[in-house]
Amino acid sequence: MYIKTTLDNGLRILTTTMPHTRSVGLAFFVGVGSRYETDTQAGASHFIEHMMFKGTERRPSAREIATAIEGVGGVFNATTGREVTAYWAKVAAPHRSVAIDVMVDMLRHPRFDPVEIEKERWVIIEEINHTLDTPDQLVHLLIDQLSWPDHPLGRDVAGTRESVSALDRQALLDYMRHYYVPGNVVISVAGHVEHQAVVDELTRLLGDWTDGERRDFLPAEDNQTSPRLRVHYKDTEQAQLCLSVPGLHRLHPDRFALRVLNTILGEGMSSRLFLEIREKRGLAYSVSSYISTLEDVGTAGVYAGVDPARIQEAIRAILAEWDRLRQEPVSEEELDKAREYFKGRLLLQMEDTFSVAAWFGQQELMTPDEVLTVDQVVAELDKVTVEDVQRLAQRLFVGEKLNLAVVGPFEEEDEFRDSLRL
Repeated sequence: MYIKTTLDNGLRILTTTMPHTRSVGLAFFVGVGSRYETDTQAGASHFIEHMMFKGTERRPSAREIATAIEGVGGVFNATTGREVTAYWAKVAAPHRSVAIDVMVDMLRHPRFDPVEIEKERWVIIEEINHTLDTPDQLVHLLIDQLSWPDHPLGRDVAGTRESVSALDRQALLDYMRHYYVPGNVVISVAGHVEHQAVVDELTRLLGDWTDGERRDFLPAEDNQTSPRLRVHYKDTEQAQLCLSVPGLHRLHPDRFALRVLNTILGEGMSSRLFLEIREKRGLAYSVSSYISTLEDVGTAGVYAGVDPARIQEAIRAILAEWDRLRQEPVSEEELDKAREYFKGRLLLQMEDTFSVAAWFGQQELMTPDEVLTVDQVVAELDKVTVEDVQRLAQRLFVGEKLNLAVVGPFEEEDEFRDSLRL
């Protein structure tokens, strides 16, 4: 279990002591992501994340920042999502103070050098180009656009080429000023650490950080009343498809049943989709299901890469598996197998110091009133019944809620419309 201290400025510091380890995982979670952006700000969260690594007042170059961590054998990186931006590092326990110092320096004193901004702008545009040129990434972007049309959730987290081209230094600094404030940040540390020592160190470095008031995001609603389809022509040897339906928000009472249902459907080589689509029918090399849970909405979907000549067969087979979950209760044996699969993966993950830091830190940021231990999650999974899984499948897998995105050598959408029936 973690220990938490909140500084006077609102900064939350969490530590989890793992005395048997020789490493320290450190994660800074900032409560901002792409859904907080207006159309003109699209990509700002991601752009800022990149710039954090490009130099500080004390370490003026990206090389000096990287050398400070890698010079002691550590690793570090960052990621921007829809609701959270995370910066993290993992180092040997004796070098904890080095990692904390570097991460705080990046957070508090980034230079945003105009020359580096211009260079990084083109790096990000190339990142966007890569997504647009990579069919299995593009199809996920298209399914998001179908799920949340005309909403920030439907955009690429990196923004668009046009929006990134227009973002200037002042716009990035103004955006950062609203969200990079101590009351909107959680620092989580796990490994061979002692709580008070970490708190003392971070208080010295961040105790004078002035809090502010963050802006909220644009709420999303599920107002879908008919199937949605998007076909993107690309001259490829393989067709990429995503099927999705609206899912559950982050704290929905059925969220644990959703984890079990998703595992049964498409996680691992013993899942229904893998056995039916790949092993039995030979329709796909890669097929899996996924879920996304946000503060107010969510999605549940399936991804597959298939032969263009057999894509209709693949779509029908996937929808048939969704329908089977609605019509037939899963067996107790299959339910138990899915639960144990999910619990086993979770417990294995918790042997890593960064994973533990991330587990508690992200929950503290996103669901501060309900931070669960791994044991509590395991207990909730054990409560999921056969009836829960079937009831949830009947609620989610509804014909008028279907979304289908396809990338491949197809000129017309009409040939796919008849497939969108459940």
